[in-house]
Amino acid sequence: MRLTSGEVTVRPLRLRDQAAWREVRQRNAAWLVPWDATVPPGSEARPTTFTTLVRRMRRQARQGTTYPFAVEVDGRFAGQVTVTNIARGSAQFGSVGYWLDREHAGRGVIPRAVALVVDHCFTNAGLHRVEIAIRPENSNSLRVVEKLGIHEIGYAPRYLHIDGAWRDHRLYALTKEECPRGLLARLEEGPDT
Repeated sequence: MRLTSGEVTVRPLRLRDQAAWREVRQRNAAWLVPWDATVPPGSEARPTTFTTLVRRMRRQARQGTTYPFAVEVDGRFAGQVTVTNIARGSAQFGSVGYWLDREHAGRGVIPRAVALVVDHCFTNAGLHRVEIAIRPENSNSLRVVEKLGIHEIGYAPRYLHIDGAWRDHRLYALTKEECPRGLLARLEEGPDT
């Protein structure tokens, strides 16, 4: 599956993305580390290799609990959008997280990629609601939800373990009914339409 809008494409994360993924992560380490999820002491360690990470995410995708997407700009690997913590039953929601190569920041790549993924979640994956948690000081991520017109629903003290400590987050959410024409259409038309 490939979802494309202009120069931006999202597609499943693949094992052959390893070299590009590693290069982008290493080159952007200082920019990404303050926002990266970490494992609190005493918890199960995160995968230590890209291969293990992708295999774990594929298994979770088959189980319907995670959807990992690579983001490409003009055919080159540029980042990732992942839908995690997918709950079924009466909930039908998931959490969206993302990161991007700094080289592409400020060009509308991640808002477009998130919109493509959310539209897929609402139309093909059967989700009703998506949530995005953002550290209050992460102005770049806050700009993404602003561009997409996703409303803040709350504040969660010590919500996620990020960069080695429990960090506060602002919470944003969107339901399928809030964007009947799709989030990509809303992004292109402006959030107030």
